[in-house]
Amino acid sequence: MRALVYDRFGGPVAVRDVPDPAAPAGGVVVRVAASGLCRSDRHAWAGHDDSVTLPHVPGHEVAGTIAELGDGVVGWQVGQRVTVPFVHGCGSCPWCLAGDAQVCPDQTQPGFTHPGSHAELVVVRGAEANLVALPDGIDDAAAASLGCRFATAFRALTSRARVRADEWVAVWGAGGVGLSAVMIARALGARVVAIDRSDDALRLARSLGAEATVAAGPDAVEAVVAATGGAHVSLDAVGSAETAFSSVLSLRRLGRHVQVGLLAGAPPALPLDRVIGWELEVLGSHGMSARDYPGLLELVERGALQPQRLVQRTVGLAEAASLVGADSPAAGITVLDPRVP
Repeated sequence: MRALVYDRFGGPVAVRDVPDPAAPAGGVVVRVAASGLCRSDRHAWAGHDDSVTLPHVPGHEVAGTIAELGDGVVGWQVGQRVTVPFVHGCGSCPWCLAGDAQVCPDQTQPGFTHPGSHAELVVVRGAEANLVALPDGIDDAAAASLGCRFATAFRALTSRARVRADEWVAVWGAGGVGLSAVMIARALGARVVAIDRSDDALRLARSLGAEATVAAGPDAVEAVVAATGGAHVSLDAVGSAETAFSSVLSLRRLGRHVQVGLLAGAPPALPLDRVIGWELEVLGSHGMSARDYPGLLELVERGALQPQRLVQRTVGLAEAASLVGADSPAAGITVLDPRVP
């Protein structure tokens, strides 16, 4: 099969022919129809994740059809349209059995722990725990974005932050996860302020339902508090010491901070005196298990959430090779279709 491959961290990404994968026991091989280009791919390419071994095939947001069933897989068929979370649980530990595969201690992640979905084929282990059947009304490009960005934002806002209608949600970073959070918060009836350094990203956030936008910078916290009276929920979708700190400071008393953006390097300092005095909650959120997809898919199927609005363009393998290490990805979501020349 053809795939994107890099041989060293921070090095060139090339299109190569590599061996076809085989379905493991209990797992499947998925023929990729769409694979989202995500900021997390750049973290892996840059060497920020010690689970990555070289040479490596990136990609973790995928939609496609089942191409091969491994031994012991029941309830699924070759040719069936599927997507998957970016975290694949083992399916048998206490966390997976409780529906929390996103924190499975024996988890795997395509594009990190094994070759990913920026290819014509990708392996999914633990099929019964990790596959999600796709409704006919959701196209491949939109479905691919659900696996990381929309699923991560959905669980962060619903299960972790417990967002309620009419609450203010501050979203720090209007990239893929941040814009997904803007759309989901609005679908839940919340009010949204988005913060970013890019005017284009902020314009897109407003078009997707953000009631207010703020330019990132030294006065951003003050501007967020002025617009909201202090956010009920604040989500760091960037993953930096500055945005994590600012996110906490932008909360009102009894507010909830959710850390979604991956942090490279040493953990950031947080204003814990504020956390204690105002009884703030500091929460982590790491993807979403397949068991939680019905709530997300229901919003999409009834039109309250339209992930296709974030898909800005579709590229082939050759163009995608130049985008994996991009420092400033374009606003919205770019999707790789390995069938595109």
